[in-house]
Amino acid sequence: MAAGLLAPMIRFAIDPVLQSQEKSGDLVNVNLSVDDITDTPQRVDWEVQQVDGWYESNINRTAWVYKDENGEIVALSPTCTHLGCFVSWEGSEDYPNEFYCPCHDGRYYKDGTNVPGTPPLRPLDVYEHAVENGMLYLGEPKPREGA
Repeated sequence: MAAGLLAPMIRFAIDPVLQSQEKSGDLVNVNLSVDDITDTPQRVDWEVQQVDGWYESNINRTAWVYKDENGEIVALSPTCTHLGCFVSWEGSEDYPNEFYCPCHDGRYYKDGTNVPGTPPLRPLDVYEHAVENGMLYLGEPKPREGA
């Protein structure tokens, strides 16, 4: 009789583990046409659905997107690698054409590498990305290889 009472409770407790989940690395359409991407970093905001156990929610994501000198798309995370504050493009009048973190004067060059002598010790993370039907798709931010 005890097993009959415990079985539903155990199933309820482990049910999220047994459910099939979307891969965390899935790419999401961020509603930005590749034709609209320029050589100046632009802020792109989008939402992704997150499932945490039984709780489903939408979380906001942001990236700085631009094309480099070779015409390749670059999508950088706006999260400072020093303390996790939000990094802005040209966020400081003293440092034009750089990403700037106001928390402790962290700075990054346009390509996302950290400026020597400033608090960040590694470059900004880079989003996985793909182009499909002329639209940009972004995935998860990943640390740069070799960083």
